[in-house]
Amino acid sequence: MTERCVVHRLGLVDYEPIWRLQAELAAEIAAGDRPPTLLLLEHSHTYTFGRRGQMKNLLWDKRELQRRGVAVHWVDRGGDVTYHGPGQLVGYPLLPLGTARLRVDPGEDSDRLPQADYVGYVRRLEEALILALASLGTASRRVAGLTGVWVDDPSSGSQPGEAAGQAKIAAIGVKVDARGVSRHGFALNVDPDMTYWQGIVGCGLVDHRVARLSDLLPVTPAMEAVQDAVLAAFGGVFGYQMQEEELSLDDRFAS
Repeated sequence: MTERCVVHRLGLVDYEPIWRLQAELAAEIAAGDRPPTLLLLEHSHTYTFGRRGQMKNLLWDKRELQRRGVAVHWVDRGGDVTYHGPGQLVGYPLLPLGTARLRVDPGEDSDRLPQADYVGYVRRLEEALILALASLGTASRRVAGLTGVWVDDPSSGSQPGEAAGQAKIAAIGVKVDARGVSRHGFALNVDPDMTYWQGIVGCGLVDHRVARLSDLLPVTPAMEAVQDAVLAAFGGVFGYQMQEEELSLDDRFAS
């Protein structure tokens, strides 16, 4: 029988409570009290820095951040800085990847799976997003040496003699905790306000563009349709039966 993965669609929510929610749900999964879980949502305007984040990659000052309504969080995922905001589909897979051969890597601030398993998990996330985008009519790919999902840059190659470039349409930053449960995940640009990337050097990569689905298709798909495509691809790649359930954040964090 195929193992089930519970799906919670949470709408537009601030970053900090969902960060706390991930820790709570991961503990329940590790204890065997909850099945694998996938959170799908949009965030309010937020910049998050991972363990390798560098402050120099935040380009806006405090006044501009306040004017734009951007929250800044330093978190426990891998990678540097990324943006989350309305119009971007964020997915947090909380999966029991196992504790077999778990080790502590020198220089890391937490336990993690052996590198091959960790990288394999990220590659499967990329595969699921590539399949989802294909089902929506958009070709995408991996780029050697870089994490995430990439497309042909719609803003390049339009002038005579100009070569077409590439742009990131989905960012990935994950953590596998000491109990072998994954946290954090992916951010797929559906129709966000692209000006917010002007405030950061995304993922610490200079001269790498970002793209959104709305610039690649004649009609922008509804967020629900994008979520449906991701759920179908995710279940196929990871071998889960996806089962949707409601989750009340008010009940979760009631004092």
